[in-house]
Amino acid sequence: MARNKKHSPEQIIDKLREAEALLASGCTVGQVCAALGITKQTFYRWRKGYGGLKVDQAERLKELERENTRLRKAVADLTLDKLVLKEVIEKDR
Repeated sequence: MARNKKHSPEQIIDKLREAEALLASGCTVGQVCAALGITKQTFYRWRKGYGGLKVDQAERLKELERENTRLRKAVADLTLDKLVLKEVIEKDR
């Protein structure tokens, strides 16, 4: 199996749908993972993150995660600036 192979959200959702069909037909999780070329850990991680999502919902989720990361960085930068300014003011007194 290839390590660190990137899958798009669309590919993940398609593979999860295929996995659900295989599981419904009586295959075990191990057999499903072998058929999809992924590990059990990857299967469970994907199912936790994308289970029940549609492609457009997954894209929106990724977009929101990127925006959340950007906003967290902005808050961290502003907090650092505030602390530096507070120290400068206290030293001037």
